[in-house]
Amino acid sequence: SAVGRGPEVPFSSEAYRISATSRGKELRLTLAPLSPAATQDLVFRFGMSGSFRLCPAAQLPRHAHLRFLTRESPPRALCFVDARRFGSWRLGDAWQLGRGPCVLSEYQAFRENVLKNLDDKAFDKPICEALLNQKFFNGIGNYLRAEILYRLKIPPFEKARTVLEALKDQEQARRKKNPSLTLSKKLKLMRENPDLLELCHTVPMEVIAAEKNLFDPDHSDNYAAFKNWLQCYLVPGMSSLRDRNGRTIWFQGEPGPMAPKGQTSRKKRAQLKADPEALTPKVTMRTSKRCSRAAAKPPKLAKEDEEVADGPRKGRARGRRKATAAPASSKPDALVKAKRSRQTSARRGRGEAGSP
Repeated sequence: SAVGRGPEVPFSSEAYRISATSRGKELRLTLAPLSPAATQDLVFRFGMSGSFRLCPAAQLPRHAHLRFLTRESPPRALCFVDARRFGSWRLGDAWQLGRGPCVLSEYQAFRENVLKNLDDKAFDKPICEALLNQKFFNGIGNYLRAEILYRLKIPPFEKARTVLEALKDQEQARRKKNPSLTLSKKLKLMRENPDLLELCHTVPMEVIAAEKNLFDPDHSDNYAAFKNWLQCYLVPGMSSLRDRNGRTIWFQGEPGPMAPKGQTSRKKRAQLKADPEALTPKVTMRTSKRCSRAAAKPPKLAKEDEEVADGPRKGRARGRRKATAAPASSKPDALVKAKRSRQTSARRGRGEAGSP
């Protein structure tokens, strides 16, 4: 599209097949012509709002930045849609450098990569911040870290090394106790008593297994199913703080010893549906003060309101004074006019605006 930030794709073919492979937070598409010709690879990162949608070519969604058309009639388009444009694509088949093994497809390598590098300075940080480091936790994002820590009741601002060194000790003790465990028994132990690294694998798998369209905002039922699956992230009653990278972490209980100073934990409030038969206006401190002032003032005469409303805009203040003062005045007209003249000159002497 005209506003897409990715490079032009130098590929053209009458008929081709698209296949996909994922690793962590990246997706690689391979465009393979059905006739003998060179293939083209693209590696996508989705940012916060990127996704693929298959739709009629005549009804493209907004923010469809890259489109692959079918040959059927009427044609359809596979679109890379990204409203916030944080996502991107690049040419070639190489995964981004610096990303560790995938928590889903390379679990054993992922686990070993974390436990053998606990001396890295990345683990000096709180565990909630370390979980977003794609060098070690490739594929874990903001909502996943909240769900993982919540299930294990780990404070988000506990030091990462403290949490993970305990796993290393537990793993060594488990091996000494049961040196000849079969793979099936290991998997059974993982399901019954998962540790943090195991949940980094199984929690994303729950989302994948639940439903393919779980995150599609165009299907409200699917998105509602995802919201029901969440146990901590954006759930009413949970607390939240911003980490040192500005990302919000949701949790329950104490935040931990490395919580940012000067922040107050905020709790998610339940959003109650309004009762149409008992609607009440929202009362704020300012409106309550206005109401108290209004109650303290005596009601104005209906005649006065009519005169003020019917009069010209510039004469409203004068009309209001005249309407209220006339009935109470028992002085001759000449004395009243002289008093008004003195009041007007006094206002002008003080620099106040007066009537012409």
